[in-house]
Amino acid sequence: MNIFQGQEIVTIAIRIEENGERFYNLAANRSTDLTIKEIFLHLRDEETKHKRTFEELQKQIGEYQPPESYAGEYAEYLRSFVDKVLFPADGESAEEKHLASTLSAIRFAIQKELDSIYYYMEMKVFIPGTQHQAVEQIITEERAHFMQLIQLEKTMR
Repeated sequence: MNIFQGQEIVTIAIRIEENGERFYNLAANRSTDLTIKEIFLHLRDEETKHKRTFEELQKQIGEYQPPESYAGEYAEYLRSFVDKVLFPADGESAEEKHLASTLSAIRFAIQKELDSIYYYMEMKVFIPGTQHQAVEQIITEERAHFMQLIQLEKTMR
């Protein structure tokens, strides 16, 4: 049976946060507008905190088998999501491409925040219910980041 363990799910979440950290740091370093730079640095720091939360969560999670309609259903779904949405083959070049302008960086960040929210909502199936509150808190914070970026995008138009 192909079981996608909670440990593996949380490892991917850590990677998402590391990618966010790196992207926001790059975006901040390229920004000449002090307000936008500060927003990107704040978002970078938030991703760092989320990473630490997931690292703690990873220590607490053992094997967990979600209910499935066929063996490996959720594993297949999440692996596909990770490969096609979160970390496509041109991942790093895509980030660089989106740093060409501040508006492009903001729009890319908006999409990545949404992708993260979707992933975290889905990952809850793989972790024990006692851990859901920690993930919900991160989802709430990612939603706040999304809204902050949306407001920033509006000021850039």
